[in-house]
Amino acid sequence: MLNKPVLVESLIVFVIVLFVHAVVWDRYSWCTVALAVQAFYVQFKWDRLLQLGGAVFQFRTAANSGLLPASMVIPLLGIVMKERCKSAGIVYFERFGIVVASTGMLVALFLSVIAVGITKPVPTNTCILTGVAGSIIIYTMKHSLTVSEVIEVLEVLLIFVYLSMILLYLLPRCFTPGEALLVLGGISFVLNQLIKRSLNVIEGRGDPIDFFLLVAVVGVVLLGLFFTVLFIFMDSGTWISSMFFHMMTAVLGLGVIMPWLYRLIQRNPLFWLLQFLFQTQTRVYLLVYWTFLAASACGVVFYQNARRSSESKKHQASTITRKYFHFIVVATYVPGLIYDRQLLYVAAVLCLAVFIILEYIRYFRIKPFGQTLRHLLSLFLDERDSGPLILTHIYLLLGMSLPVWLFPRSCAPKGTLSGAGALVPYSGVLAVGVGDTIASVFGSTMGEIKWPGTKKTFEGTMTAIFAQIIAVALILIFDSSVNLNSSYAWILASVSLVSLLEAYTTQIDNLLLPLYLQIMFMA
Repeated sequence: MLNKPVLVESLIVFVIVLFVHAVVWDRYSWCTVALAVQAFYVQFKWDRLLQLGGAVFQFRTAANSGLLPASMVIPLLGIVMKERCKSAGIVYFERFGIVVASTGMLVALFLSVIAVGITKPVPTNTCILTGVAGSIIIYTMKHSLTVSEVIEVLEVLLIFVYLSMILLYLLPRCFTPGEALLVLGGISFVLNQLIKRSLNVIEGRGDPIDFFLLVAVVGVVLLGLFFTVLFIFMDSGTWISSMFFHMMTAVLGLGVIMPWLYRLIQRNPLFWLLQFLFQTQTRVYLLVYWTFLAASACGVVFYQNARRSSESKKHQASTITRKYFHFIVVATYVPGLIYDRQLLYVAAVLCLAVFIILEYIRYFRIKPFGQTLRHLLSLFLDERDSGPLILTHIYLLLGMSLPVWLFPRSCAPKGTLSGAGALVPYSGVLAVGVGDTIASVFGSTMGEIKWPGTKKTFEGTMTAIFAQIIAVALILIFDSSVNLNSSYAWILASVSLVSLLEAYTTQIDNLLLPLYLQIMFMA
């Protein structure tokens, strides 16, 4: 049987799905509800496969499959994006939202079919549910999508299949099935969008910062795949391999990624980036401030490692120590959200690229910094870093940045949405920076009443909700662009549901919670 935390987590996800569709009910609502019901049942099959070691790939231990919460994210994002753009009269992005929702449903359904297919004996009831859900989704797609949109959805599915086979084999124990669905599904969609836009370049069409995100994400992923294959045949820890790594990174960056970006934005990428970063005095001040915060974060890492004595090499940083970085990230993002969101968008992309390249250097033991990074970061490992990669800091950056990157700017006439939608860019700050941090700190220091079946405490969750409400009040004071239009009850319900999800989920909360809060705010 499913254990209590999984049942409660599933119940919270069902409530969020019903809340969203109470506001947005159309033909896609039936698809989402059907997908949620079958994902709940298939999640049980995945959990059983993980416990018995019968899954095709090695997934992250000490966590359930997380299929239900992950399956709902992309479809719900597409649906709320469609409704927002429809109300703004932007047909192109309304259709884009439909494609996103359809793609999310099909990819989630594919992952469910895989679990059902490798389960022995074949679960008849779950097969019937999966078949019914698949029929509803395919029937709806047939009557909603154009031929070109169907091809686009199938392209993403094909990329997801190949990417999953490659990365899940190369990176064992780094993901749960749900996390793989979110991360690899997102990368597949980004890659497909980049290919589509590269083949249909129209001068002056599209925002350069969107192209910058697409090229940066695809570039660092392809870079990682290239070196992973290369170092199968070479020892990555030698000086010759390290020199080859640095040389090929420069060659691929300047010879492939830069020309690719040049084709999309029709100007020199380096000159465009420098002009963009130093365009106004406010941006210069923000960059100086962020540099100081980055230096402070590095200082925390060096200080904590200096405290690690030779007698306690197995010592790990405490929860409170790790939350220092959450406070630093909040201090980084809030001024950017208030004063210059476009600069924050680009800076977050640059930071993501740097984080991933540094992880390559650590993972491949590239000289001269690879071994040093392994030693410095080992202090901050937790049970979620059970695979060869250390991803928690990258997930933290993604959790804060995704609401900024996924904010539908074209569907917001004045740069912001109405009602609770005005808080969409702040979803990461509220869910991870404030809520998750306060819950962990207060729960670990003062919490006594534990939620049934978990290590999380009632006091931590209640304090997190209260802290997020205070944060919303402060945002209203300092950000004049935010106008909630009396949608306070919806905000309280959204914050409360996501905080409860944080208490019960075993997935990467830095990634999952901001997306659900964004969905609730956009609905």
